[in-house]
Amino acid sequence: MKRDVITIDEDKCIGCEKCIKACHQGAIQIVDGKARMMKDEYCDGLGMCLPDCPTDAIKITQKETVEFNEDRRGYATRDESSPAFVKPAGGGCPGSAARTIKPKEETSCGCSDEDHKLPTARHENELRQWPVQLHLVHPQADYLENANLLICADCVPFAYANFHSDFIKDHVVVVACPKLDDTSTYVSKITSMISNNKLKSITVLRMEVPCCGGIARMTAEAIQNAT
Repeated sequence: MKRDVITIDEDKCIGCEKCIKACHQGAIQIVDGKARMMKDEYCDGLGMCLPDCPTDAIKITQKETVEFNEDRRGYATRDESSPAFVKPAGGGCPGSAARTIKPKEETSCGCSDEDHKLPTARHENELRQWPVQLHLVHPQADYLENANLLICADCVPFAYANFHSDFIKDHVVVVACPKLDDTSTYVSKITSMISNNKLKSITVLRMEVPCCGGIARMTAEAIQNAT
């Protein structure tokens, strides 16, 4: 199969280990003072290690290789006593770790439920265009001209209660998942959106988990390509 994986230029590498700390898949190790990709199957291709490399020694390359294997992560073969070792939460990608979200604690004040009933406020739907999935949005759609473009990881609307009022309002929104989508065309699609339209602004919204950083990286690359 053809997919994105990282490649490391050992001539540029200074062995600073920053890429190891950034890689939550454990795909990189220091060998003889240089960072090396251990196996393609450990690399998810999202490029979380790219921004941390001070010498620009790491690139993302699309090539024919094995499928990313989430069940065989490189961190299991790494020396956990190393200061560069960072074990992902939950034994794998932090974004895939199971969590229970508890509501805010309520304090008992002795009042009845009726005393605390307030009028229910309805939030306005601020969405002004369709479709929203990045694969489906045409880069020359009329609504993109002079638009404030919001590029959003598709988990964000579920995690942020006031998403419509705080972010969609006065924006054209496109959503994508940098981890699970086929992202091979995303950089060129966003580049085309920027090149073919006079955008007022570009905003990126993502979750805090490392695997979500790909959406910011792809947007930054598209902006650079379009300028």
